[in-house]
Amino acid sequence: MLGTKTRTATRPAIRADGLSKRFADRAAFEGLTFEVAAGEVFGLLGPNGAGKTTTVRVLSTLLPPTSGTAEVAGLPLGAASASEIRRRISVMPETPGLYLRLTVRDNLEFFAGLYGLSSPEAHSRIVQALALVGLTDRADDPAGSLSKGLRQRTALARALLPDPAVMFLDEPTTGLDPVAAVEVREIIGGLRDRGATVFLTTHRLDEAERLCDRVAIVNTRLVSVGRPDELRRRLFRPALELRLGRPLPDPATLFGAIRGVDGWTNGRGSGAYVLDVTDPEGAAPEVAKTVVGVGASIIRLAEIVRSLEDVYLELVEDER
Repeated sequence: MLGTKTRTATRPAIRADGLSKRFADRAAFEGLTFEVAAGEVFGLLGPNGAGKTTTVRVLSTLLPPTSGTAEVAGLPLGAASASEIRRRISVMPETPGLYLRLTVRDNLEFFAGLYGLSSPEAHSRIVQALALVGLTDRADDPAGSLSKGLRQRTALARALLPDPAVMFLDEPTTGLDPVAAVEVREIIGGLRDRGATVFLTTHRLDEAERLCDRVAIVNTRLVSVGRPDELRRRLFRPALELRLGRPLPDPATLFGAIRGVDGWTNGRGSGAYVLDVTDPEGAAPEVAKTVVGVGASIIRLAEIVRSLEDVYLELVEDER
């Protein structure tokens, strides 16, 4: 079935080692080293000009690297294996690139032919792909009559046709309205649940946090790579947000006496504090008991949950 892979493979779906691409004296990206496991959704994040799309073009054999090595779908990146790599992968660019006068089905049949699928196999895969992206009832509509969101779904269906070992999705929700973006994300999430290997570039950090098993943050060079929760733990200590009805007269003495509180700073607003703690769950009852004991009124006491956006901004700002 399309988009269904096992997660038992031990060989990485993608491996890059010191990969670089330069255009004359300008580096699009340099020294990228990372692995993408078979069956994971891997996100490549970074600001405009960080080299994300160029990385996809190099890994998908559309551009040769300047230096470094890589393996894609079990094959070394290079001219000798480029044709075979292309048979094992698919690429969904930011713009769908459909033939607008052709129907959705005609588009898919045309590209199935380019993939070298036999007529019976093409028919079966088109039916499966249309069902997977929710376009069965729009198969005979001209592509030009579709909304941008539906065109993106059609492009996803096209990318599924060769049943690829790796799918490269370059900014798949850029320019979509919120509803269409949610629909495309749901399809990608479905691919993840089926064990497909997806290499995703996106500017939407909430999207990456929701979809990706691991992410790499790049700014021409690799800044950091890991699971979103791992990156949060690396950068930020556990902390509690405490908001009181009025400021404490001597917060240093009070907080210094609470077990599990390692430090504190003023938060935003009067009576607001951020407490560095070893264990939020263990420290919260101690904080509540202590501040109530001195007559303070608690408005809010909660663990501060850092988002992938917090991680991204911290890392990218450090690179500037």
